[in-house]
Amino acid sequence: MIISLIGYMGSGKSHISKLLSQKINFKLIDLDQQIILKHQKKISEIFAERGEIFFRKEEKSILEEILKLDDNIVLSLGGGTPVYYNNMELINQKSKSVFLQASVGTLAERLLRQKAKRPLIARLSDEELPEFIAKHLFERNTFYSQANFTINTNNKSPEEIVDEIIATLDIR
Repeated sequence: MIISLIGYMGSGKSHISKLLSQKINFKLIDLDQQIILKHQKKISEIFAERGEIFFRKEEKSILEEILKLDDNIVLSLGGGTPVYYNNMELINQKSKSVFLQASVGTLAERLLRQKAKRPLIARLSDEELPEFIAKHLFERNTFYSQANFTINTNNKSPEEIVDEIIATLDIR
């Protein structure tokens, strides 16, 4: 079984996928890390040197390879992955998709602490961040809402979120 975690940046995909994979003893794959390994460059460098279209094609290609695997995997996807091509359709066909949903306020609070490490928001002022998130979420929620399952992460500890995913997917 492949469990795909989707959601906006700051929703906890990387952290939750790590905890979940350990708790249920599944292999952990982070899609962005696979792209970094293949190209030996940071995502921001790939964007700068080759452009977003190249990146999205690579992302889709690697996603397709991972979704063909017959292992027990927790797959952490990039925030934009579900939005491009027919990725969301593929994710739902080949895995159990879980949308880690968080409010704009929760996301802004988490992302304020990580701004410098996030090229997409690094140049924004703290005041601009919530509006930027709200606009982006509005555009992406059409795709995120297609997930097989939605877990609201507001005011929950990572452990509570992991336990809720396990219960929702009925993993024993």
